[in-house]
Amino acid sequence: MVVKTVNDNIFNSEAKHIAFAINTEGFNDAGFAGQVTSTYWPELENCGEHELGAVISKTVGDKTFHALVCHSLYNGWGDNQAEIIRECFDLIPANGEPIATIAIGTGLVGKYSDANFRQIVCGMHDSYQHILLHCKYTLESVISCCSEEKNLALNLHKKDFM
Repeated sequence: MVVKTVNDNIFNSEAKHIAFAINTEGFNDAGFAGQVTSTYWPELENCGEHELGAVISKTVGDKTFHALVCHSLYNGWGDNQAEIIRECFDLIPANGEPIATIAIGTGLVGKYSDANFRQIVCGMHDSYQHILLHCKYTLESVISCCSEEKNLALNLHKKDFM
């Protein structure tokens, strides 16, 4: 669940865990993943293929980075973005500690690969983990966005049965 939004540099986060998106193909030289690879985790830049929904972790100093395999460079994000994000966050062994993340899917790679931040933030919010979302949004707007997305999905689902 998103417990707090923070408008600050994620690398200065109070959280010991930092989660971010990577692709199934294992090419992680751009966006936020590119920042992580260039500074903390060079092996991740070209780490090979991984299954959708997997989580790869590495501890550097007092931070543990968690790469969430949640989209494909070639096939995009798919229709179940909220489920994949929730499943990935739930796999992180944070032991009740907060996990810092960014507004996944809002960068250039996310936009080109059809990321839907409304669905992604719903997946974060549905996770049992305590998530610190580093973004310019307020917690109230994140919760509202998630509620609106769920209502929209519910109304579309109802139309299928009419």
